[in-house]
Amino acid sequence: MTRAVIFDFYGTLAHWQDHEASNYAAVLSAHGYDLPDQMAEAYFARYDGVEHSAHSLDEATYEDWVRHRLRHLIGGCGVPPDDEDSIIEALRASDQGPMVAYPEAASTLVSLREAGWAIGVCSNWGWELDAFLIQVGLFDLVDSAVTSARAGARKPHPSIYAHAVSALGVTAQETVFVGDSWGPDVQGPHHAGMTAVHVWRPTERSGSVPDLLLTGMHRVADLSELGPLLSAADRRSVVVRGRRGLEPTWPYRSP
Repeated sequence: MTRAVIFDFYGTLAHWQDHEASNYAAVLSAHGYDLPDQMAEAYFARYDGVEHSAHSLDEATYEDWVRHRLRHLIGGCGVPPDDEDSIIEALRASDQGPMVAYPEAASTLVSLREAGWAIGVCSNWGWELDAFLIQVGLFDLVDSAVTSARAGARKPHPSIYAHAVSALGVTAQETVFVGDSWGPDVQGPHHAGMTAVHVWRPTERSGSVPDLLLTGMHRVADLSELGPLLSAADRRSVVVRGRRGLEPTWPYRSP
């Protein structure tokens, strides 16, 4: 019996308002350094599935870890030690850029809530995800928000999924997970026992071919297709539980 839907955040519910301003390669280029696409992809993939509870004791400890990771990244781009601090500040500033929800995000969440689904967000994101949900206008449509910074593990590590389903008071078998990233949002939830829905927006995937779906996986072109996809599932009414997140703090920070 399916009772809940958990969404990834970035690339699924919302995106940067200015992709160039919030792009690490663009930031480094503005300072005279090159970040090849392959290096950027390897950097982000390196931390997928990592357990980092020792770095998630509090916001300051987590921020130190983020900056340590960025120092390693820009060092590989040839940035000399004297320039590291200023470029890291610029990269962190880009992580705080404005975001907007996808056009169909709010209406999709509203329709799912009206149909009786519990709604969660589970994201490889920074310490205060709630502030971003407020900014994009989705905070009041979500029952719980779990971020890797607080959970101490990044998708597809099993423990972050356990946090997400527990926050909604459901089991993995009662949950549909929706996201745009193949490993963190499709394979990981699938292995955790959830039904996985891969969001593949053709306008953002030009020239790419999606991975082959397995039994228990589905694919949509945008979130508006979720309603028909889930209409055959059991929509037993659920009790909406209070969110367990803290009040947002400013300035907010992403991963």
